[in-house]
Amino acid sequence: MKVLLLVCSVLAMTRTANARYIMYLTGQHNIVPEFSLVEDITHVAIAFMQSSVFNQQSPKSWPFFTTVEDVRSRFAPGTAIMVAIGGWGDTAGFSEAAKSGESRKLFAKNVKDMVDATGADGVDIDWEYPGGSGEDYKSIPNPEKAWEIEAYPSLLAEIRQALGPDKLISAAVPGIPRDMLAFTSTTIPLISTSVDFLNIMTYDLMNRRDNVTRHHTGLALSLASVDAYLEAGLDPQKANLGFAFYVKWFKTDPSADCGSHLPNCKTTLMEDPETGADLGQAGAFSWHDEVPNELKESFAKALKGGVYDEEGGGHYFWDEKENLFWSWDTPKAISLKFPAIVEERGLGGVFAWGLGEDGLKWGHLKATTAGYRAWKAKHNLPSSAESDSDLNHIEKDEL
Repeated sequence: MKVLLLVCSVLAMTRTANARYIMYLTGQHNIVPEFSLVEDITHVAIAFMQSSVFNQQSPKSWPFFTTVEDVRSRFAPGTAIMVAIGGWGDTAGFSEAAKSGESRKLFAKNVKDMVDATGADGVDIDWEYPGGSGEDYKSIPNPEKAWEIEAYPSLLAEIRQALGPDKLISAAVPGIPRDMLAFTSTTIPLISTSVDFLNIMTYDLMNRRDNVTRHHTGLALSLASVDAYLEAGLDPQKANLGFAFYVKWFKTDPSADCGSHLPNCKTTLMEDPETGADLGQAGAFSWHDEVPNELKESFAKALKGGVYDEEGGGHYFWDEKENLFWSWDTPKAISLKFPAIVEERGLGGVFAWGLGEDGLKWGHLKATTAGYRAWKAKHNLPSSAESDSDLNHIEKDEL
């Protein structure tokens, strides 16, 4: 660990690199703010196109909620527009694609055909849990998916072969160490040869499989996620830190003495132990969503009384009356991650899920942009977009 920290500190101080600023644009919140708020963004990943489409023989269409052309018109010239394939719960299509050399070649050929047809600058592969631990981990146990660990880098290699060196390939990868089955010191070097960068999902770091509360996108947990990839051999310049533009809540055990243990508190059972089904004891919503009626009173208290945990690095609130634990990032929490993680580890960029999720006040977007601009200015980093050549005008923003 000491060697890793030393190497990362040297990289942070000495390497001249491009700085990525990526936004996922989702079908659930297909909203883009005024140009001044998105002019710094270097890449947009449109989410999602289903993986099963690419297993078909000669697909006739590429079903999507928008077009690459429309998205490109809403961002600055030179912004790389990518198509994100897959997403949470979309595992079967990737598993089918990875099974053999023939199936991998078919999938990759179709990816190239889609990129050519849509005019995209590349793809983001969101097979988030190769090797297991996905939404279906109870119905298909991890040992039955162990073969995917070796097949995953092979699938990425076929996609790179099909797209050639000039198109972008990224991958969304898990942030919880227990889910990093396919991301080891053996596989990371193989994966790295095919991808331009990895979007490390440093959010949802607590989910319904847990029984003790923690910050779902906390600073300390996010740093641990990043370090796991760097220790496995990932070049820091290929690592992007993730930000969450949404709120999570968890039901705590009424019999637990939460007040004495915050921010760590025993939860109620949140997942069916037999099927893995959601028991409705946890949830999430974006800043653009209307707060569910049954949560409005509690969330209002959370916004007013939430505190920042200086040790774990996360903003939270525990509602003693409703037995609800709230976890989210404020603009302050976002700003602290740039020096503590992005700069300290010499990372290549940041991303957020997702852009429209922060409407219509855009406070978290503004905070992320301010941190990005300060990071670029401090280290004299050029922006990394499709051409990797243009410097954006850097201004000072205040949170």
